[in-house]
Amino acid sequence: MKKFKRKTLLYKTGVEYGDYTINHAENCSHGCLYPCYAMLMAKRFGKIKTYEDWLEPKLVENSLEILDREIPRLKDKIKFVHLSFTTDPFMYKYPEVSEMSLKIIDKLNKSGIRCTALTKGILPIELANLSKDNEFGITLITIQDKFRKKLEPFASPMSKRIDSLRHLHNKGFKTWVSIEPYPTPNIIDQNFDEILEELSFVDKIIFGRLNYNKQVSEYKDYKNFFNELADKVVTFCKKNKKQYHIKEGTVTEPTYCSNSPKQCVCSVGQSNIF
Repeated sequence: MKKFKRKTLLYKTGVEYGDYTINHAENCSHGCLYPCYAMLMAKRFGKIKTYEDWLEPKLVENSLEILDREIPRLKDKIKFVHLSFTTDPFMYKYPEVSEMSLKIIDKLNKSGIRCTALTKGILPIELANLSKDNEFGITLITIQDKFRKKLEPFASPMSKRIDSLRHLHNKGFKTWVSIEPYPTPNIIDQNFDEILEELSFVDKIIFGRLNYNKQVSEYKDYKNFFNELADKVVTFCKKNKKQYHIKEGTVTEPTYCSNSPKQCVCSVGQSNIF
């Protein structure tokens, strides 16, 4: 696996449900074909030229040394650190990335900083040995592995992904699922209620629509479709006493959020539900 060095690592993110984040790898082997927003941005800013370039991850080999310098300076400003927004912290079949992620989370925890992590890989069982303040999630748009292979060709199998999340939930960790970017029925017709029931053990559900794909606009009733699914998420979570968040732009009416009105600023993309 290719490695390189950086001068900085921790940074404040403007992402909807983020605080500070860390991307200790570049690119992603999962090769998602939604298309992937992170890949589009990497191409736009000249970091990669082709899809094949994106599939070759590179690890920041001096991540722990950078954190030794940055944690004392930023500790009092950080609410939590998210792994990761432009890559995957538990990249499937790349143990070097997972090992570094575990070390990073452990180092941050020992400085009193809690972490959140989201993956299309498999959450390592070693996470159960770290702080119970951490929260872990998986991203999925289907529970059908046959369809997963079409849009997430090199990511982890759905059953293994879900099982790893359930394991951490059973160990007492707060867990969540990010159901995004969810496709319209002309791409795949799915039983959304079945997906929600499969994930009923999690503490929180985030839902977002598929973007940057012309097939969505080709589906005549796509606005009502996403509104109805957003309502299903909200109803399901309220009934089962779970947190929820509907991502900005998913519905054509004010964004749902489980925060109180004073905390909720979803309309400008700064919501924090962690």
